[in-house]
Amino acid sequence: MRSLTYLACVLVVMGLAFWAYRENYATQAAIGQMAQVRREIAELREELGVLRAEWAYLNRPERLRQLVDLNFDRLQLVPVAPDQFIDLDQVDYPKPPEPEPIVDLSTLPDNTEPQP
Repeated sequence: MRSLTYLACVLVVMGLAFWAYRENYATQAAIGQMAQVRREIAELREELGVLRAEWAYLNRPERLRQLVDLNFDRLQLVPVAPDQFIDLDQVDYPKPPEPEPIVDLSTLPDNTEPQP
C-alpha cells in the first residue's frame, strides 16, 4: 500500500513539473510577443513623428500660397478676397477626367487557337 502512495506522489510531482514546464514556455512566448508588439509600436510612433514633421513642413501657409500663385491658372482656381465668405457649393471646381470604359473580356474573341 505504501508503494502505491509513493507512486501516486511521484506521478503528482511529475505532473506538476510538466505543467510548470508548459506554463513557463507559454509565458516566455507571450513575453516575446509583447516585446515584438512594443517594438512595432515604437517603430510606428517614430514613423508617425516623421509624417507629422513632413506634414508640418508641407502645410506651411507661405508654401501653400507659393503653390497657389504658381498653379493658379492650371488649377482654374477662383480668386476669393480675404473678407469674402463663400459656400463651397459656389466654387467652380474643374471636372475630373472621364474614366476609361471597362472592357468586358467575355465579349472579346478567344485567341487561344494557334495561327498559321
